[in-house]
Amino acid sequence: MIFVISVTFRIFIRLCFEIRFMTVREYNRSVEEFADSVYRFIRGNLRNDERAGDIVQDSYERLWRNVAEIEYPVVKSWLFTTAYHIMIDIIRKEKRMTNLAQVNEMEMIYESQYTDLSEILHRALELLPEQQKTSVMLRDYEGYSYKEIGEITGLSEAQVKINIYRGRVALKNFIGKIETVL
Repeated sequence: MIFVISVTFRIFIRLCFEIRFMTVREYNRSVEEFADSVYRFIRGNLRNDERAGDIVQDSYERLWRNVAEIEYPVVKSWLFTTAYHIMIDIIRKEKRMTNLAQVNEMEMIYESQYTDLSEILHRALELLPEQQKTSVMLRDYEGYSYKEIGEITGLSEAQVKINIYRGRVALKNFIGKIETVL
């Protein structure tokens, strides 16, 4: 029994030396590779360039503070998760200050014909509940799998699928028939 423990301990020590955490070069590479997609994701949710940039910067600041604890292969999902949580904190803070008239205005259905499909889609996305909006954007805009979206948002894979389905149905109902938009 003692021999097995010592072998296990030796394997553990060897693994500790083999596990490599991020270097400065890998950190810089993560900025080059992922900053734009994190920015697009946050900007798509908040519709505010300055706040999206601030959230991305805060996410990378937190990454820098935790650089010794994070391995490079998980950086992308860590950044999206961190940015998502920062964004949710901002949204919750703003909701406490939301005016009732603004809420009623957002609930109005856009019924007139309009030819800018992109603007109509963004307006429809703004009306979705936050979890549905985030799930749909991560899936359809950023191309994440259900499992990855669950890791980022902290939801189960089943809940992610439900949110995406309900979000898509709401978008379809908002937009209506494509012929009326075009």
